[in-house]
Amino acid sequence: MKRSVQGQAGFTLIEIMVVVFILGLLVTLVAPKIIGRTDDARRTKAAADVKGIEQALNLFKLDNGSYPPSLEALVAKAGSGPVARNYNPEGYLDKVPMDPWGNTYAYYNDGSGSPVIKSFGADGVEGGDGKNADIDSRDL
Repeated sequence: MKRSVQGQAGFTLIEIMVVVFILGLLVTLVAPKIIGRTDDARRTKAAADVKGIEQALNLFKLDNGSYPPSLEALVAKAGSGPVARNYNPEGYLDKVPMDPWGNTYAYYNDGSGSPVIKSFGADGVEGGDGKNADIDSRDL
């Protein structure tokens, strides 16, 4: 006994090509907007890190009367150099963060005012524009 197939379900080649074309069009319109935002996200992360380091520095100063000699002193009590009288045994940071481009944050403290924390941006060198611009605690 033969069965006849009525109303086969499936997609034609044209229908599949139309869907693939629409998906390709969406990707070409949306992808550049998403991909271009990674530099903005890194700059925002660096600014947040700088603010967090600043807060840790201020807590250190409140406890000890002066800013630390280095960012490492926010993680563990220094074995040498100026004595931190009221050092928080838990430290002020879990670890010294790296900037979003994998570089260390620069820390300047001449003792005359608030210290400066900087990320040198994507290129890792002082100065620059756009994604290579420095993120400086004095500008935040």
